[in-house]
Amino acid sequence: MRNRWAALVALCIAELLVMVDNTIVNVALPTMSRDLGAGVSGLQWIVDAYTLVFAGLLLTGGYLGDRFGHRRMLLTGIGGFVVVSVVAAASTTLGQLIAARAGLGMFAALVFPATLALIIAAFPEAKERATAVGVWAATSGAAVAVGPVLGGWLLNHFSWASVFWVNVPFGAVAAAAILIAVRAPERRPALLHRLDATGIALSVVGLGLLTYSVIEGPSVGWATARTIGGLLIAVAVLVVFVVHQARSAHPIFNVRLFANRRFAAAAGMISVAFFALFGFIFLITQFFQGVMGYTPLQAGIRTLPFAVVVAVLSPVAMAFSHRFGPRTVAAGGALLMASGFALVELTDRQSTYFGLIIWSMMLMAAGLAMISGPCTQVIMDALPEHQTGAGSAINDTTREVGGTLGVAVLGSVMTSVYAANVGLRLDRLGVPAEAIQIAQQSVMAGAEMAYRAPQSTSEQVSAVVADVFVDGLGQATWVAVGVCLVAAVLGAWALRDGSPRESQPLIGHPVDAPTAFHVSEHAGDVGGGNQVR
Repeated sequence: MRNRWAALVALCIAELLVMVDNTIVNVALPTMSRDLGAGVSGLQWIVDAYTLVFAGLLLTGGYLGDRFGHRRMLLTGIGGFVVVSVVAAASTTLGQLIAARAGLGMFAALVFPATLALIIAAFPEAKERATAVGVWAATSGAAVAVGPVLGGWLLNHFSWASVFWVNVPFGAVAAAAILIAVRAPERRPALLHRLDATGIALSVVGLGLLTYSVIEGPSVGWATARTIGGLLIAVAVLVVFVVHQARSAHPIFNVRLFANRRFAAAAGMISVAFFALFGFIFLITQFFQGVMGYTPLQAGIRTLPFAVVVAVLSPVAMAFSHRFGPRTVAAGGALLMASGFALVELTDRQSTYFGLIIWSMMLMAAGLAMISGPCTQVIMDALPEHQTGAGSAINDTTREVGGTLGVAVLGSVMTSVYAANVGLRLDRLGVPAEAIQIAQQSVMAGAEMAYRAPQSTSEQVSAVVADVFVDGLGQATWVAVGVCLVAAVLGAWALRDGSPRESQPLIGHPVDAPTAFHVSEHAGDVGGGNQVR
């Protein structure tokens, strides 16, 4: 495996392709809001249609990779991702764009789990594997900031459709790199088990209805039968999903893996980190443009320190994890993230980027680096060799589910505060009801309305819109602070070393029996027989 490091680079390029799409649209949201007539809930769906389908089908993607070969599924996913990107770029309505984003999420679910599974196969030696996983985790974290920067540059020169057109050459480069650098036998497992279609349907319906109810809550009312009923049904469906998976002989999501305390804690901390992070990125890009008046490129560039900090600290986090243990590093990372979010509470519309905001973002980035790599390593180390496919898919799913719910929950908290207060304060200024309705749609709609208002009231209207949005941002950020603090405490407890019996996963099948993610000697490009050169 002399060229396994070249394979790592190729796999990280493929990972970057799908992870950048999580955030590249954020700086384009204000432009999309104007061009497509989208309110806050519409903007949330542009983001969450991708992450929701991505998260919902990641387990299926991991299963298909184990079944038919991860390299094959990786190339299939890249090809489909490029085709659907063209469809997204050609969209002319909000509904078309949301549907295309969902299609992108479907193909991304084939790409992402394959990258980690192939990396695990390519680096059998523990120390090198830890380094490779650290690079993979750093790439995932850096993509959070690379997306807004790239999107901002594109929007500075082209229309919002360019954030999808860029996937065409990017995808071609990723596919070429995989074809050149990654070699793996495409042998199918000797025993093929029936696809758990019921499990897939239950997971997608449960997560979809949960996300839908949270996003639509501010507009239809949190106390309405529609919202409460949707949340209760979503929880019930997810409970049925867990029970079904626990009883299934070949589950798509092996819930018994969570009997391993360290595995469950690491997966939970990754989910919390991306919950807080994706929700914040969704809001801060609107703050940059709607409150601070930055262009998309200026807003994107101001997220760049995030990527730099993640890239620099990810290998440091892995070294600290080996020296002090993942428990200390990950819990410390959650505290760093909580500190960064707490610093946001000092923000107002007069706050400067270098005086306050950059420091909060750097603390968040440092915390993400300390959580992502060490917890990913814990997840993979907690499993026997034949379950690396399951671990990869679950690791990926926790990120996307966390990110999806982060955008939904933090976005909805902000929307609830903004929509409830901006109308009242604008009415006191004597703003016409029609203009108030426009301002209530989103901060960008409010900023646009203020720009078009009579000169005598324009500055006052702009100040009200900005102040109310900052109030909403503060309330949403308190949620992130609380979630991160809880994660720090629970992580410090659950990631501690336990007895040998407690540390072992409680699997409901004999270890030599194939599972839905069986990747032993017949798994082609996932087990020790892999050849990535």
